[in-house]
Amino acid sequence: MSKRGGFPGGMGGFGGMNLNNLMKEAKKMQADMEKSQAELATKEFEASAGGGAINVKVSGEKLIKEIKIKPEVIDKDDPEMLEDLILTCVNEALKKVDSAQATELGKFNIPGFM
Repeated sequence: MSKRGGFPGGMGGFGGMNLNNLMKEAKKMQADMEKSQAELATKEFEASAGGGAINVKVSGEKLIKEIKIKPEVIDKDDPEMLEDLILTCVNEALKKVDSAQATELGKFNIPGFM
């Protein structure tokens, strides 16, 4: 007698899980990911540069919410220093958002995602 072709373990083939269960799991994971993304969007992330001379707040959606500059760091003869401090501070705050996203969404363990 010859064996029939097909997936091992019957029609499901996905480790014994049928297609309906797989779809339910995918929908649940999608809902959980959307919830995590919505929660991240409401959080604020802060960074400072120049020993606290510049402070930046950004949202989890990577929108700049606030920039605070101490007056003593403003030097009309050296605007490049202030520009550099602001860039450093904004980039650090955005890195914090990226890190939080990677941590939060990484728990879903989807190959090729993040």
